Amino acid sequence: MIASLINNKHLLWRAGFGPGIEQVEDLKSKNIKMILKEIFNEESFSPVTYITPDIEQLEYNDPKANAERRREIQKVNQKQNNELNLNFLKKLTTSNEQLREKMAFFWHGHFATRINNPKFNKQLLNVIREKSLGNFKELLFEVSRSPAMLSFLNNQQNKKDHPNENFAREVMELFTIGRGNYTEKDIREAARAFTGWGYDKEGYFVERKKLHDEGTKTFLGKTGNFTGDDILNIILEQKATAEFITAKIYTFFVNEKPDLKIIKNLSENFYQSGYDIKKLMTEIFSSSWFYDKKNIGNRIKSPTELFAGMMRMLPMEIQNPENITVYQKLLGQMLLYPPNVAGWPNGKSWIDSSTLMLRLQIPQIWSGLRPMEYSAKEDDDMDMGMKSREALNKSFKNPNIIIDWDQVDKALTQKKAEDYLIVNSESLDMNTVKQFSDQSIKMNVINLMSTPEYQLM
Repeated sequence: MIASLINNKHLLWRAGFGPGIEQVEDLKSKNIKMILKEIFNEESFSPVTYITPDIEQLEYNDPKANAERRREIQKVNQKQNNELNLNFLKKLTTSNEQLREKMAFFWHGHFATRINNPKFNKQLLNVIREKSLGNFKELLFEVSRSPAMLSFLNNQQNKKDHPNENFAREVMELFTIGRGNYTEKDIREAARAFTGWGYDKEGYFVERKKLHDEGTKTFLGKTGNFTGDDILNIILEQKATAEFITAKIYTFFVNEKPDLKIIKNLSENFYQSGYDIKKLMTEIFSSSWFYDKKNIGNRIKSPTELFAGMMRMLPMEIQNPENITVYQKLLGQMLLYPPNVAGWPNGKSWIDSSTLMLRLQIPQIWSGLRPMEYSAKEDDDMDMGMKSREALNKSFKNPNIIIDWDQVDKALTQKKAEDYLIVNSESLDMNTVKQFSDQSIKMNVINLMSTPEYQLM
């Protein structure tokens, strides 16, 4: 029974964002097959959007775009992007399709873009959400043609006789085949094939024929008058692509230390399936090795996983949700704003002396038991439009969270809360937790969420 509960928690955290409060009652009695069925649940797709009306965008070199107009555009863009951010976080937290959203979160870091245009951000975000468990080929083609990606990697400026290699390089290095499986010449030839790929003012993909290099190219050992589509298809023909994607999925969902033999088998099946993502994830979560002790409780939660997990277990009404983005900024993972094209780092990079303290205090802050206090390091660079975390701290406004503690009390009464909140509660010293508790379920939950063990999944 205990092993079954640990495995269920492990699966819910890796294939989603942890157990929801409504799952507590039956979590011990369900087997893996039942949990898997729930995780692979499919519903009609609903896009993430924003409600702030669009504003006519002007190019910054447009004479009409005076300083005041630019500020107005920037303000609306920021508001819409913040709405997308929070609505995506809400999907991660409340959706019944937990694996779809967890995969979308993974692809959001894999196909990392960082642009100011909320219309483009919305389009790409919904592509990766809708296709997150579909076919990798279809996902790759749609992402590669998205205005967000083409804009971020400068392919709008990629023209014959003046090729821009940025898009071609990152498609291979970070999105598909990985370093060591292509040459600098392959990058140059691929860039020529992608000349002319861009988007119009409405954000629709266009192939600008007059800007496309019609010459013969040689790429990964093949020669022809290749287009961008040809390049992507040749990349997908390489087994190294299936292995690169599988390895990245394994280190995100299973263990940061890759098991090369398992990855090789998984990638072979992934390749033979024609890049069926859902089939790959089913094989991973159905395999006995996924539940090996070495794979349980060994990953540090990213800030998004930490927030979403708390929100799933604590039914809450966030009266000022826009202030949740402050925590994202402070802990280094603001949705829609990856640090660079390589996406967010993982593992121990989430933890330093300042972020760990804040992570441990969030349950108390969100519960209203303590004020927000944050001491910035001198060299902290948020790169979020603010000079330092200290400046961010001064601008902090409370999200004003109301938690339904009666529902939590009802769900966890006569149960050991640690069995549902901590992935591997065997490593937890409950005597220490109880020292700081008044024995109420509320304080017990807050104290458990304030332990280092809660940071792991």
